[in-house]
Parts: sequence; structure tokens; C-alpha cells
Amino acid sequence: MTRVLYPGSFDPITKGHMNIIEQANGLFDEVVVACLHNPLKKSGLFTIQERVAMIQEIYQSVDSIRVITGWGASVDIAALYECKAIIRGLRDSRDYDYERQLQRFNKDMSTQQINAVCFFPDSEYQFISSSAVKEVLGLGKDISRYVDDVVAKKLYLKVGGRNNGC
Repeated sequence: MTRVLYPGSFDPITKGHMNIIEQANGLFDEVVVACLHNPLKKSGLFTIQERVAMIQEIYQSVDSIRVITGWGASVDIAALYECKAIIRGLRDSRDYDYERQLQRFNKDMSTQQINAVCFFPDSEYQFISSSAVKEVLGLGKDISRYVDDVVAKKLYLKVGGRNNGC
């Protein structure tokens, strides 16, 4: 079985993230989506448990996608779950530069065992980020083009019940 890890904060998961998950799911036997705490970022809008619950609800009928939580280095989590690679999404050249550096560290920390597999989101998702979605929502605009309905409903509830098009 070829298992891969897709780590991230997913606060919230976007259609861009989902596009990467679905591309990976078409190529590998199992995609392990890891909702991770990033100590370099301030606390998120959603708790890790809320993020996991949303992703599990979205993929409840897909047996080959597993959702977990974790702390620490992605390479350690990948090794723990016997993943052959870490999945990363590349939207633009800034992502490429960052991911190339991160891949080198991950390779070193895993004694050359864990590699990276990069995916480009489909063109309609290349500009979407969790931060941008939260910004658009904060402006009172419709976010349904950028996130799954499950996520949109939770976001609208989280920010005071505004429901602009969901």
C-alpha cells in the first residue's frame, strides 16, 4: 500500500486543499490528512478538533482518505503512519521556493527516507488560501466559491451567523 501524508493547519480547509487531496487520492492508495498545530502561527479560528471534524465530514464516504491530528515534525508523523512521501501544494513561485527548502530539511531529518510530492491545484483554486478566505468572510462577502458547504456553514456560525450566500 502506498500511503502519503498531507500535513497542514487547514484553518479552514479550502477547495484548493481539497483539490490537492483529491489529486493525491487518485494516485495513491491512502492519503493521510494531518491537521497540525503550527507553533509559529497564532491560534487558529477553529480548534484542531473542529478542523478534523469538518474534513472527516467532507470525506466521510471516501475510505482512502484518513484524517488525523499531530504535533511535531511532519516527517516524524509521516514515519509513524508509514507514509512514503509528504504531499505539498504549489500555487506560485513563492510556494515553490519555500517547499523546496522545506523538502531539503525533511529529507535530512528523515535520513533520506521521506520525500516530497508536489501538486499544482487546478487553475480555479490557485489563488485560494485559508487566510484569504477568512479575510473575504471578514468583509461580509460570500465564500461559497472557496470552501465546501460544510466549511462555509461552520465559518458563518463562527463569525456571528452571517450567511452571505450559503
